[in-house]
Amino acid sequence: MDYTIVFAVIIIVAVGIASEVLNKKKKINKKEKMVKSLYHYRRKDFLISRAEHKFFDILIESVGNRYYIFPQIHLATFLDHKVVGQNWKGAFRHIDEKSVDFVLCDKAYIKPLLAIELDDQTHQRDDRKKRDREVENILKEAGLPLLRFENHGSFDKIEITKRISETLEKSN
Repeated sequence: MDYTIVFAVIIIVAVGIASEVLNKKKKINKKEKMVKSLYHYRRKDFLISRAEHKFFDILIESVGNRYYIFPQIHLATFLDHKVVGQNWKGAFRHIDEKSVDFVLCDKAYIKPLLAIELDDQTHQRDDRKKRDREVENILKEAGLPLLRFENHGSFDKIEITKRISETLEKSN
């Protein structure tokens, strides 16, 4: 038997396999470079502002044993835009970039029960007032109550708890 032919075939197969592996690596590296060079991101140090964090802590103390509390939630996360008779894409775009500061959900089904906004001085701007009215209308139509609290630097836990309880009792 001529081992030269067998050896040549083994070399050709090995070179082919090595070539395939190198080509795949080049393709992967090229894709990674394309993705990495398009945009750059950094992790935020904080998910919510200092005032929102203080308010969140009070929410946890007040109702955290009964409800899940989610911060910074986009309306499209908890509202269904696929309502028969309307343009779904348009309805989605209308709510996609709008959010609320907190959403309280029941613990059994994680059903949204209450939206909460913490209003600071930016809510006095005309564009923000218009946005706030639109969010209020959207949530009212969807049957989800919205509570607004003014941010004056400190929060009254008893008042917050009372307003949340009253609002949730009315909505049931």
